[in-house]
Amino acid sequence: MELTVLPLKFVNDKLLNDLLFRLKFVFNNVNVLNELVDIEHTYSIQRRQFYSTKIIETVKNSELVPVGFVLIITDMDLFVPVLTHIYGEAELEGRFSIVSVCRLHEEFYTSESNYTLLLERSYKEIIHELGHNIGLKHCKDWRCVMHSSSGIEEVDIKGSIFCDECHILVKNKGFVF
Repeated sequence: MELTVLPLKFVNDKLLNDLLFRLKFVFNNVNVLNELVDIEHTYSIQRRQFYSTKIIETVKNSELVPVGFVLIITDMDLFVPVLTHIYGEAELEGRFSIVSVCRLHEEFYTSESNYTLLLERSYKEIIHELGHNIGLKHCKDWRCVMHSSSGIEEVDIKGSIFCDECHILVKNKGFVF
């Protein structure tokens, strides 16, 4: 199982390297694709955010053709029209997903910086979106990484692994997380 990580408007090399280290325990092959993809047209001046669905479409329609799953990671604040913000988005049973770390920083909510919390939150959201890529839907179990998170408190409450029920679904689809 291959994963290509595409940093777009992302500058935190330490976070990227720490996430790659963790993801190598889940995926056979993890690659970083340092390509520039113009996503300026996905920016909403009114909302001051980037439209995640259009970013995914832009990457899919670009000349980049990586093998396996493609995770776009960004520092930019993301939205879809029906929500004020999102932490990420993924194609259900598809290859492409995106995660924003913008609202995962503790300093977004308080004046405190907490790198460990940022790393944990980022990893949870990445695994959550990749779970959608393999076909998992939102889970009712608050401890499951597939539980939906509309606020940062919900990101913090949920775990970083699948509940037993979701884990069985993952195994039945031939994946090992």
